[in-house]
Amino acid sequence: MKYRGFLFDLDGTLVDSLPAVERAWTQWGERHGFAAEEILSFIHGKQAITSLRHFMAGQSEEAIQAEFLRLERIEAEDTDGVCALPGAQALLATLNELQIPWAIVTSGSVPVAHARHKAAGLPAPAVFITAENVKRGKPEPDAYLLGAEKLGLAAAECVVVEDAPAGVLAGLNAGSAVIAVNAPKDTPRLDEVTFALTTLEALVVTGDGKGGFTLSLQA
Repeated sequence: MKYRGFLFDLDGTLVDSLPAVERAWTQWGERHGFAAEEILSFIHGKQAITSLRHFMAGQSEEAIQAEFLRLERIEAEDTDGVCALPGAQALLATLNELQIPWAIVTSGSVPVAHARHKAAGLPAPAVFITAENVKRGKPEPDAYLLGAEKLGLAAAECVVVEDAPAGVLAGLNAGSAVIAVNAPKDTPRLDEVTFALTTLEALVVTGDGKGGFTLSLQA
């Protein structure tokens, strides 16, 4: 099947930010009496505010927002060890060379997402969707639908690249083809993705010279 655009998640897909994420959230958990394992098994692929509302259930929205701003500042400032994942730079360079439009669609907020994007040294996307742009985060399809719209494409014409279960579901719910990269084996609907990869280095994009492309895997 031919496609016309890419929609990339950021953390865990293009950028390895796991050490920074785990540092910030583990420290938050220690302050609030939650085990690191409990927090880290919930947060990936979701907006930070969603996770905070989950763990701070029953507390005021004012308190939750205050924690969000504190956590956001910590995550935006701590980019130690953040780097591009294998194959990310080469894939984005190929898309730019072939003039294939692509967007970053992340659950992160502007300060955090832009800090990690910069730390990883990635090229600038045509469209950068962050948590501020949608009311409903992943696994709802809103962010990917908006990303496709901003590229001037239908979601069905786009390939979503994701690592987290919430993101895989969001891409499938949007009606896009989904490439799962290092997604957990118990990810719901993983059997519906186009490819399940361990690295972006395995992906081959072939342009058709007319604005479309096909996908295959390295032999």
